[in-house]
Amino acid sequence: MNARKFAEKTAGGLAVLIVALMPAGCGNRQTGGQMPTPEVAVATIRPERLTLTTELAGRASAFLVAEVRPQVGGIIQKRLFEEGAEVKEGDLLYQIDPDVYQAICDGAAATLARAEANLTALRARVERYKELIAINAVSRQNYDDAFAALKQAEAEIAVNKAAVESARINLDYTRVTAPISGRIGKSSVTIGALVTAHQPLALATIQQLDPIYVDLLQSTADVLRLQRSLADGRLKHDTEGQNKVKIIMEDGLMYPLEGTLQFRDVTVDPASGAVILRIVFPNPDKTLLPGMFVR
Repeated sequence: MNARKFAEKTAGGLAVLIVALMPAGCGNRQTGGQMPTPEVAVATIRPERLTLTTELAGRASAFLVAEVRPQVGGIIQKRLFEEGAEVKEGDLLYQIDPDVYQAICDGAAATLARAEANLTALRARVERYKELIAINAVSRQNYDDAFAALKQAEAEIAVNKAAVESARINLDYTRVTAPISGRIGKSSVTIGALVTAHQPLALATIQQLDPIYVDLLQSTADVLRLQRSLADGRLKHDTEGQNKVKIIMEDGLMYPLEGTLQFRDVTVDPASGAVILRIVFPNPDKTLLPGMFVR
């Protein structure tokens, strides 16, 4: 009885096994009896350097800025530039009425000429008295008086020369010239306006835009974190490109030229808790303008 049950169970198990193997056998007949070659992907692992990139916000500022102010007072006779144009160092920008300063210069020159004319006669008198005092023909007091008058005349000539030079400088200052090369902005005065020496209101402002500065703000927390990473050896300096900087314009496009990190400020702004990074960018097309926001 037990043997019969065992045979029935065994036969049932073989039947299930044969049925389970039949799909595999049918598949083998269709592929010629060979198993497909498995595909194996191979990956090579090797260390590579990764660049740590930080995005900071900042604004552009002019490389050089010069506010043009008069150094003498007077009436503006001419304005010899176009607002917004490029000017070169030494270009004439304004002409102040020079008549008064020309007259002062001429008067100082005449006073100097008169003093120099007197000097010739005083020198001759001193030389003559020197010969006469040797033979006691004149008193020592006369010689001393003549010698003192000569020295006084020489001092007056020095003073008059200084007055002539001062008058000439003031006359030159009536020609208001560009102190630097760059783009000049709008004029704050017109022809006929009265200006005074060293007035607080600038006549115009000149800005040099090529190259141009970009000042970025970096938090002191980032600075300290980078310093610790470098000290621990987790980061290493790239000596070739560590000073290269790229910026993104306000429209989201990348500025095509790279800038160079010039310096990091040594003072932390107490309001923002950040330090200023100053970058110098070439700006031949004047794409970057002072006050422009960049990243």
